[in-house]
Amino acid sequence: MINIFEYRSDCPLAKTLEVIGDRWSLIIIRDLALGAKTYSELENNPEKITTNILANRLKKLTTYSIVEKTLYQERPKRYTYGLTHKGKCLIPVLLELVKWGEEHIDNECQHPVEENQSAQG
Repeated sequence: MINIFEYRSDCPLAKTLEVIGDRWSLIIIRDLALGAKTYSELENNPEKITTNILANRLKKLTTYSIVEKTLYQERPKRYTYGLTHKGKCLIPVLLELVKWGEEHIDNECQHPVEENQSAQG
């Protein structure tokens, strides 16, 4: 993992992508925004994140103060997770990505099917 104080670029976009630019970080942030709180709730999302990736991303997001964890059971240690203020500030960004995906990706995915059906009909 990149040291929290070292980035490959001075560009704010490049820095942001180093922190949250992978697929799984955004999925975890989405699930926390939708109410997931425990490791098992995060693990059981529709995208089927593996435990090692989930643990790695939660550690990274916690290090960057996007996610906070709170101990709720001592033995074995179990935590609840939630978005920090910094994490909650990403919700409008996620909503814009969803909107973009609905307008540009979902439509593109439907065109070949519609064209194929028209050709067969």
